[in-house]
Amino acid sequence: MKPRKDDFQERSKHLQKMTDEELNQYFWHLVEKVVEPLIKLAETHTSPSVERSVLLRMGFNSIETKKLVDMIFQRDLLSKGAGHIVWRIAKEKNLDIIEAGRQLIEGKHWEDVDRIFKGVKKDA
Repeated sequence: MKPRKDDFQERSKHLQKMTDEELNQYFWHLVEKVVEPLIKLAETHTSPSVERSVLLRMGFNSIETKKLVDMIFQRDLLSKGAGHIVWRIAKEKNLDIIEAGRQLIEGKHWEDVDRIFKGVKKDA
């Protein structure tokens, strides 16, 4: 392997006159630039396995998580977050989170999910 040319002194000239505070600010600016695309990706992308993992941590069993995620995926709402959907229904219906999820599995409250997450209005 060919040794790398040592050009650190040249490449670091713009840093050499900075104070510790300026270096600290510059460091965090660079960190934000690197992490920003990852944050945007995480905000807009998920997967069924990620959503099942969230529901497992909320206390659902693996069979329930699969059913809930499949139902949410079929309605094209996975990007809203399975845990978020269950939590909103639990909050709106004044239910325990597990009970809300189980009622969703039974087919209840999907019109409310559509209203909340898709903006679908109930028929008059």
